[in-house]
Amino acid sequence: MIDTGIVILGSGMAGFGAANYLAEQGVSARIYDQRPRPGGLTSSFGSGDGFIFDEGVHISFTKSERVKALFAKSADKFEIGRVYCNNYWQGHWIKHPAQVNLHGLPTDLIVDCIKDFTAANAVEEPLVANYADWLLATYGPTFANTFPMVYTRKYHTTDASNMSTDWLGPRLYRPSLDEVLRGALEHEPLDVFYVDEFRYPTEGGFEGFIKGFYDKAKVYNNHEVVEIDPIVQIVTFASGATAAFNTLISSIPLPKLVPLIKGVPNDVLDASRRLACSQVVVVNVGVNRPVETKAQWSYFYDEDIPFARVSYRNKLAPKSCPPNCGAFQAEVYFSDKYRPLTGTPDDWIEPVIDSLISCGLIRDRSEVIHQSAIWIPFGNVIFDLERRAAVEIVQGYLDDIGIRYCGRFGQWGYIWTDAAFLSGEQAARRSLKAQGTEAPKLALA
Repeated sequence: MIDTGIVILGSGMAGFGAANYLAEQGVSARIYDQRPRPGGLTSSFGSGDGFIFDEGVHISFTKSERVKALFAKSADKFEIGRVYCNNYWQGHWIKHPAQVNLHGLPTDLIVDCIKDFTAANAVEEPLVANYADWLLATYGPTFANTFPMVYTRKYHTTDASNMSTDWLGPRLYRPSLDEVLRGALEHEPLDVFYVDEFRYPTEGGFEGFIKGFYDKAKVYNNHEVVEIDPIVQIVTFASGATAAFNTLISSIPLPKLVPLIKGVPNDVLDASRRLACSQVVVVNVGVNRPVETKAQWSYFYDEDIPFARVSYRNKLAPKSCPPNCGAFQAEVYFSDKYRPLTGTPDDWIEPVIDSLISCGLIRDRSEVIHQSAIWIPFGNVIFDLERRAAVEIVQGYLDDIGIRYCGRFGQWGYIWTDAAFLSGEQAARRSLKAQGTEAPKLALA
């Protein structure tokens, strides 16, 4: 292995995507992370009572055969399943996506949704300036205001009118009138969700998909970065230790990375402060029986229910729970910019259990045998109307000083696990090219 002076900051999927690519090219790298062990946001942990939880809700549904093979080699054994997720609204459970699964909802609501959908789609060139406009133009006001507008406030912590449409991609299905009608008249007639197959490690939680890469670089944990000097090419850590680099690859969230850079211009610093992300309280609840649902996860639209989404641990991998037990991971979203955390993460445990009972997922508190909460300061990028301009300023500056960025929060994008891994590869490839040692491109399909 050749040491060309490449330093990687962050030991999550993106960091190890970079490290693995470099190792495949015969290049060694050093990874530094402030946490006591590698894994980043893909970390999993045992609760001590037989439950294994992830730091957030993760599954793999990559369509890249190469990434599938890499993850499979890392995890050794994994579950493969057909994705089924559903929605809860005012006592009704309907398949996801709701726009083609209205069957079973109140008749008046269905009629109004269809009337509005028809009228909205008769407008040939609707004016779309933000996400709210897009929702109204795509679905009409009844559906938009009942479902995605509410979910946006719960999940993104801001109104749809304050969000762009940059992030949509395949995430919100645009149905035909035939599909809306069929889904209103029949029970679950269509499979149109953009996720089909999922994979999840059989044992040890989602971290199994990254553990196999831990030996692809020299990993230094408990190394919190306090300064990056791009001129003399030195990273300084809280301990006083330093690391020299020829090339720096970072998956550190941009609002944390930029203030660390010595000599950063004020306009770049100001732009980094305008970047918004959600923060998550993940409430873990274990029960003394398997969770009885077909779904791997569910979305919740009622505003009096604190969580936006719940995943079911034993539906992803039975060995994530003790025998004959089940568990929930419920996500409650906040943000410094729009909805600051009230109380402490533990304060949300009881409200979550109350709502799980009210939804019928837990019968009563006697079933609960585990409860805990995790605070995740970086949950999802919020695509508010300030994001694009701010990201262009920050990334333009990083490009100018030669810092390669990758990962969800390094790129400040809405990317999944496989895309984060591939973004690390891309950063590594750019690094080798800049050093004059570019390797043949890998297929990114």
